[in-house]
This record gives sequence, C-alpha cells and structure tokens, in this order.
Amino acid sequence: MDNIASNLERVRAAIDSAAATAGRKAEEVKLIAVSKTHPLDAIETALHAGQLVFGESTVQEALTKIPHFLDSGLEWHFVGQLQSNKARFIPGNFLWLHSLDSVQLAQRLSRLAQRQQVKINTLIEINVTGDPKKHGVAPEKLIPLLDQLLTQDLPGIALRGLMTVGPYPASEAEIRAAYAALRRLRDTCQARFGLRDFTQLSMGMSGDYEEGIKEGSTMIRVGTAIFGTRDYTTQSNSLR
Repeated sequence: MDNIASNLERVRAAIDSAAATAGRKAEEVKLIAVSKTHPLDAIETALHAGQLVFGESTVQEALTKIPHFLDSGLEWHFVGQLQSNKARFIPGNFLWLHSLDSVQLAQRLSRLAQRQQVKINTLIEINVTGDPKKHGVAPEKLIPLLDQLLTQDLPGIALRGLMTVGPYPASEAEIRAAYAALRRLRDTCQARFGLRDFTQLSMGMSGDYEEGIKEGSTMIRVGTAIFGTRDYTTQSNSLR
C-alpha cells in the first residue's frame, strides 16, 4: 500500500515524458488505474494520491467495490470481456465500456442504459494483431460492424473509439506498429462515417503504455505499475 502513491507519481512522470516526446500534452492521456484483484484499501490509497479513474475487468468483483466509493466522484471503466448476461450491471456503474464487439451487445446495452436514463461511452475492441488468444473484432471486420451499428437505433450508447491489447512479448517497434495500425483504423472510421466524437484510443498497459502514448493513445490501462502484482488470494476472498 505504501508504494501506490509513489508508483502513481512515477507513472505520471512517464506519461509526461512520453507525451512530450510525441509532441503531445500529458492532459490528452487519461490514466485508468486498473484495480482488478486489488482490495478496497488499494483503491482508497490511490484515491488519496489523486487518482479518480479506475478500471475493472469482471462485473462480479467490480460490484463488491463500486458501492464503497459512490460519494467519491470516481469514474469507472469496464475494461474486460463482457458476457451478455452481465450487461445489465454496466449502466449506472460504469461510465465507459472498452470491449464492445457485436451489434447484439450494443443493442442490449442501449436498452438497459435507456431504462436507467444514462448513456454508456463505448469503445470497440479490436484484435489488431490477429492473436487467437485475444478478444476483439478483426480489423477487416470493423467497417462492416460500424456500418451496422450506425444503422441501429442505439440511444443508450455513444460510440467513442477503439481499444486493443498490444502484442506480447514484442519489441518496441512491433508494439508501436500495432498501435499505429489502431490509430489508422480510428482515423479511417472518423473520415468514412463522419464521426466527430469517435476520437478515443485505449491502448497501452503497464508494460507498454509509453509506446501507446507515442502512437496517439488517449487512454492507458495501468494496473501492475501502480498496484503491484495482482493479489488473486484477495480477489478470491472478496468474492466469497
């Protein structure tokens, strides 16, 4: 716990440096502290260090945490793969979803969000490297998917951009190439469909967020570099 504040300081300094190298402003990059498997005390410590944006990747675990911080002004992002039967827990708990991958999921989320009179900012997850172990839409299927989504009546969601998980293990050049490919996909979508608000790129985690920033990332999902190694024992105990 004692290291979380200093870890956050180091990550923020690295964000500043990477942004400066890319000719960008650090304020253009949103740091999402991914708190999955970490206890409430860890989130509390990060909050006291000025961190207000957090990410979780399982609904079950997130629902044990979010209610404890309702009056703290936190912004929650769902960054994991979302099962359709858990979609009902996204509206009202999460402001952002990073893993949209189908028209069916978009329709369900929109209906659920409408019932609660909220809107969910959504990113389409892209498997930019074609890795069979990763989730997401194949790059060549993005345009057809987006074309379908834009013909639907989906008032409960806002399509805001793209997300990907970078290649691992990989060289810096390979990582940057993957992230550059995602940036080009976003730019293509913006131009083709005239999407003024389709601006976000969620790319970069603890091991490669600097590469992400240099290639235009607007959101980085950082867990280990802030909270340390994941505590699966704590997670297991908290979900009993």
